[in-house]
Amino acid sequence: MIELGKIQDLAVVEHSDFGVYLGNLPYDEAFCEKVLLPNVEVPADTKLGDMLNVFIYKDTQDRIVATLRRPLITLGEAGVLKVAEVTSIGAFLEWGLVKDLLLPFKEQLGKVEASKSYVVGLYVDKTDRLCATMKVYNLLQSHTPYEVNKTTKGLVYQLSDEYGVFVAVEGKYHGLIPRREVYEKYTVGQWIDVRVVKIRNDGKLELSTRKQINGQIEVDARKLLDEVHKAGGFLDLHDRSNPSDIKRRLNMSKASFKRAAGRLLKEGAIELEDSGIRSRIF
Repeated sequence: MIELGKIQDLAVVEHSDFGVYLGNLPYDEAFCEKVLLPNVEVPADTKLGDMLNVFIYKDTQDRIVATLRRPLITLGEAGVLKVAEVTSIGAFLEWGLVKDLLLPFKEQLGKVEASKSYVVGLYVDKTDRLCATMKVYNLLQSHTPYEVNKTTKGLVYQLSDEYGVFVAVEGKYHGLIPRREVYEKYTVGQWIDVRVVKIRNDGKLELSTRKQINGQIEVDARKLLDEVHKAGGFLDLHDRSNPSDIKRRLNMSKASFKRAAGRLLKEGAIELEDSGIRSRIF
């Protein structure tokens, strides 16, 4: 069976003026499918019976053809593709073939912009055309080479008010920044630095954009002191402040806020008052 969207080994079963026809062996012209490999791609000295490793897709005239080129993704896979242009019917993506790949509006999970890259999968639509989709959750890989506290890069592919930020680690592995760990705004298609916090039993990764505690305390302490200075030397946040107020104003948890304040107090950079934090070096 010749399968659209897949790489297959097919035999040369017929020569023509337009190229060579490929099919599965044993070949019976009356019952077997065949697909054209255009002349421009036929290797020199190709003869009947030769096996060729080809990708099956549709050309600009919607005819099923074979190509020796390798697309960046095949059917059932997810990968990172760049947007060539955005049109009235959707976005067209560069995927290694002459004909760009359509990403229909209904398969987009956020605003798509030209020249940006997104995590997409390949599927066959109702009209038997290959199209891209940003709904890739079931296409990402679960078993990764990472260990806890390892850092890497990931591409944001979906935002959820309920669960958090879905990230394709290296563009291909399951990753999630849980809602409790989201301290800033992200956009679909954004590359971010992440740290592996937990590896679940199913192999999926829980992530954070924050460093390990010791290193993060220093980062948070500098940020807190900057905010105190921006407020004129006094910041009206304290250990009785509502955690949501701290997160909204500082993009950090209440525990991180208290650790940062403790670091600055130990350094002599601030004084703690009942109603807030006062800088000693403002």
